[in-house]
Amino acid sequence: MQHKTHVVLNEVLALHRGRRALHETVRLHLGYLLLGLVCVAVTLLAFPMRAVLPRVMSKRLGRKLVTAVTRAYLRFLVLIGAARFDLSELDALRDAPAMVIAPNHPSLLDAVMILSRLPGAACIMKAELVNSVFYGAGARLAGYIRNTPLRTMVQLAVDDLHRGSHLLLFPEGTRTTRFPVGRLQGTTGLIAKSAGVPVQTVFIETSSGFLGKGWPLLHAPKMPITYRVRLGKRFDPPQHTARFVSELEQYFQTELAHAQLPGFPVSPPA
Repeated sequence: MQHKTHVVLNEVLALHRGRRALHETVRLHLGYLLLGLVCVAVTLLAFPMRAVLPRVMSKRLGRKLVTAVTRAYLRFLVLIGAARFDLSELDALRDAPAMVIAPNHPSLLDAVMILSRLPGAACIMKAELVNSVFYGAGARLAGYIRNTPLRTMVQLAVDDLHRGSHLLLFPEGTRTTRFPVGRLQGTTGLIAKSAGVPVQTVFIETSSGFLGKGWPLLHAPKMPITYRVRLGKRFDPPQHTARFVSELEQYFQTELAHAQLPGFPVSPPA
């Protein structure tokens, strides 16, 4: 009798796990489907807006458009039970003066979360994303900056900051490859020093390695995934780039040592 009960319990648990896995897979593909539709819609709007409107106006409207669609996208993820977000601390930056916003970078959703709350922010992106069919039209409309060549990137970033914009820049240069934070590049200090603006640190915590470095796109994570964004220290405009980057990296290591982050190497569920 006890053996039969044990067998039935295992079968019920297996059925429950199977249903949960199916639901998570459906949510994953719904999220990707909506992302694709959003990118197509933004592309269709971006071409005429950029062709007709003055550059200053099209850039401003493009950034507001990005904020509107990313915020709607995150709400959709919450609605289908795929994720939960705590982004409220970012609202304190909305009307703040020009600065470099420097977060850690555990996943591909990091820029989406931050841009959803900061409608006037510029963003430094990989050149292949700015040039891509999928993201490129919206990125160019919003005046986002390619990460190459370095001299041009720095000059465009400084110009944007001098016009009062925020600049989103991930100091690691790519998604985290060594948790809690990877080796920081010198670009953050170089741009902040050249523009004479402070650096606002931002810490992103998550319960999952989903869309982190090494996570296959079609592997569904355990849902809902939780994301929390909190503000850290705001550093004064740096005087010495190398010294500043070393101090910044040590600060990130200390602040993220006990944060909720996935282990590394990131591995999908079995």
